[in-house]
Amino acid sequence: MQPDPELEEFATRLFDLARTGETDQLRAYVEAGVPANLSNDKGDTLLMLAAYHGHAETVRVLAELGADAGRANDRGQTPLAGAVFKKEPEVIRALLDAGADPDAGAPSATDTARMFGYEEFLRWFGGPAGS
Repeated sequence: MQPDPELEEFATRLFDLARTGETDQLRAYVEAGVPANLSNDKGDTLLMLAAYHGHAETVRVLAELGADAGRANDRGQTPLAGAVFKKEPEVIRALLDAGADPDAGAPSATDTARMFGYEEFLRWFGGPAGS
């Protein structure tokens, strides 16, 4: 079965909306039936892309609409670990509020925070900094 070019173009537009933090447009599409956990060919969800690009409001809305805040991509990376890597405190808070597990994924958000010495994030994750 050949891929549908129009469908691929539509999906690409959706992922671009997530990357650029177009919250209202994404909300409308998800409310109209686009899966909240739609993922690309690398397993990156809309929420993952919004988190990695620093869009806390978009992350919150997608999570409210049913997106899995802890869903890892095909490489085992979670949105929370990506947000820690990019040092995005508002996104980290939004993901934690949505139930993301700091110890999930490889490397986990906890491992990433330790690697970069982000003591504040380690405290947010409930463990002693430097443990």
